Amino acid sequence: MKKIEAIIRRTKFEDVRDALLAADIEWFSYYDVRGIGKMREGRIYRGVVYDTSIIERILVSIVVREKNVEKTIKAICDAAYTGEIGDGRIFVIPVEDAIRIRTGERGDISLYNAEQEK
Repeated sequence: MKKIEAIIRRTKFEDVRDALLAADIEWFSYYDVRGIGKMREGRIYRGVVYDTSIIERILVSIVVREKNVEKTIKAICDAAYTGEIGDGRIFVIPVEDAIRIRTGERGDISLYNAEQEK
């Protein structure tokens, strides 16, 4: 199992969500996050200078079985891509175990419904 964390632009969240659902990744968490990027410049909007070094992003967090890692990464990359600086990052982290609280199932089986696999 792997945990995939992707930090993406807020404006691309709906595209990423739709791409994950199309790739049969039906459960994930997301959070509003802020970070500091390399670009440190002020932008002017209606006469007011805004500091663009603090960037608002979305952190998408997903735990998937090994067989779904690459298709999840591809879905995120394709949907979040703009070609500009600040498209985001994806981190892949090993997961030692997962437990479904309701049934006590452990490991891969806890990530999906066995009835759906038939």
